[in-house]
Amino acid sequence: MIKLVGGDDASRDTGAGDDARDLDLVQRIAARERLALEELYHHYHRRLARFLTRVTFRYELAEEIINDTLWIVWQRAGDFRGASRVSTWIVGIAYRRALATMRHASVRPSLAGTYDPEDSDDPVAGIELRDLLDQALATLPPEQRLVLELTHYLGHSCEEIADIVACPVNTVKTRMFHARRKLRDLLPKLSVRN
Repeated sequence: MIKLVGGDDASRDTGAGDDARDLDLVQRIAARERLALEELYHHYHRRLARFLTRVTFRYELAEEIINDTLWIVWQRAGDFRGASRVSTWIVGIAYRRALATMRHASVRPSLAGTYDPEDSDDPVAGIELRDLLDQALATLPPEQRLVLELTHYLGHSCEEIADIVACPVNTVKTRMFHARRKLRDLLPKLSVRN
């Protein structure tokens, strides 16, 4: 059985302390404090880069989406009303930017550079598994792939993902169900070919 878990604790929210600090940063950004934007950028860059690189398979594209995301945060910080966590709001912006970019840029997967050697005791088996997963994930529609990435790599709940992707929780669960079913059917076929 393949377990879709990745990332490290640093890539996930750590709790109420992060929420309070993030809210303070957004309020300072709304007041046009550039240092607050810089601090928020550094706090979210790694998390967003890991997520977006896994989604787009291209680091330069992920960097472009991160910059677009933080530009939108800069422009709309005053509109944030706290209906969700700041992290959910920011990842939601990144999600929508990634989806738009993937639709308009005809993103084609590249499997180079996606393996993290710390994810496996056997580096060769880990690379092969990562390649199979990347190939399988690349076949999913963007909405299904992004939902899997948000839950398994960034650790968001279905409710948070629903906020991020602006759809009902049941739609998130349906996308997840179909994505997992497709992966379950496709991975054995891919492993036989390789």
